[in-house]
Amino acid sequence: MMRLLAGLIVSAFALLAGVTALSVSAADRRTVPCGESIASTRFPYFGSSRPENRYRQVLGVVAVPPAFMPQVVPTGKMPWAYWRKQGLVVSASGKTVTVTVPKAWRRRAAITWGNGVRPVSSLRIEGCHTSAGVGYAYAGGFLLRSPSACVPLIFSVGSRSATVRFGVGQRCHA
Repeated sequence: MMRLLAGLIVSAFALLAGVTALSVSAADRRTVPCGESIASTRFPYFGSSRPENRYRQVLGVVAVPPAFMPQVVPTGKMPWAYWRKQGLVVSASGKTVTVTVPKAWRRRAAITWGNGVRPVSSLRIEGCHTSAGVGYAYAGGFLLRSPSACVPLIFSVGSRSATVRFGVGQRCHA
């Protein structure tokens, strides 16, 4: 009887921990409105003529930073002790883009784009619509607990998604 009671108590605490984790996860999301764009530019956007510094096109709607970003700076703040500033560009197609840090990475990396003041694990960038060939740029970047990482991010547009790796302070190996 005592073992059964102990098992029920442990199960109850595990359930409560799961509920707490879900609520923290839900609070770790943010919607970025069109008004938080810092500029409009041409789309598709490549950023640089140097191949190693070019932005990559994902799902035909978003231009993401290059595969390798060498300069990471200390923030002096915990838990996100390191920062890499790097914007992204979303086409003015009217399609919403969701950017997510995979669950297994949420203790190692966070993101922020738009005028958000806090790191999050998921951003929903509202679809803005103007005209073909236009994109909206958003300031932001990557936050890390360590000085470098090969960070995967999941980009979703409608029912399509793609995982893209970012070498933040280190090169990613295939």
